[in-house]
Amino acid sequence: MTHADSTASTDSTANPVPTTSETEEARYARGLAALRQVTGGESSAILDAISDIAPDLARFTVAFGYGDIWSRPGLTPRQRQIATVAALAALGNAAPQLRFHIAGALNVGCTRREIVETFIHTSVYAGFPAALNALAAAREVFAAHPADDDPVVKEAVDGDRYQRGLDALRAVDGPEGVHVVASLDDIAPDLGRYLVEYVFGDVYTRTGLDLPTRELASIAMCTALGTAAPQLRVHIRAFLNVGGTRTEVVETLTQMAGYAGFPAALNGLTAAREIFAETP
Repeated sequence: MTHADSTASTDSTANPVPTTSETEEARYARGLAALRQVTGGESSAILDAISDIAPDLARFTVAFGYGDIWSRPGLTPRQRQIATVAALAALGNAAPQLRFHIAGALNVGCTRREIVETFIHTSVYAGFPAALNALAAAREVFAAHPADDDPVVKEAVDGDRYQRGLDALRAVDGPEGVHVVASLDDIAPDLGRYLVEYVFGDVYTRTGLDLPTRELASIAMCTALGTAAPQLRVHIRAFLNVGGTRTEVVETLTQMAGYAGFPAALNGLTAAREIFAETP
């Protein structure tokens, strides 16, 4: 997925807000249309699964989750699905929903390679167990959705991993990233080296996802986890450094309200406000 796909994005956080006079029927209809984009045309199965026990939640899922949030401008469907699978992978407690949204990512145009790369990226922010579990879910979905693209890519990691990682760290985070590494010298210098070599030398330099998409996934994961406020601020700043917009940041955080809860989204917006204040 390339950042050029973000044709709906502008560099403004003043997104249109649905009016209170809009009818429930209109919101629901818009939500159904969005849900059908994600499912590839079928929308009843996901609703039938809860309509017998919580029909109002089924209605909220469509009207609010898809009619209000997913249908907003500011992110493309592909960006929304990458952010969603990244967040669900990081949370590690929603395997059925992760499988649903992996299939949804394929349905809106994400490639299997992009999905796999997102889960390799997850190893940095949520650990290897979360990444491995997400890849197991992806394997199941890919088996049911044959495609021409091959997600299996083994990239060379020859050469000076540290220097390659340091160059990538500077390109993404600027001097702040180097300061984070240096701050570990007195207590865990090897962890600082691993951060440079693995996170940036091995993972960030991989092809398959461009830097804005990697940072968007990082924002989604750090927000969903709810335990990484300093790192979230770093990645919001990094996303802007590599060409992302404030609108995309706000929309990603708004999207997280549906998948990680309103407290996580609100905390994320607090971090965004701080970073935006640095560059009025």
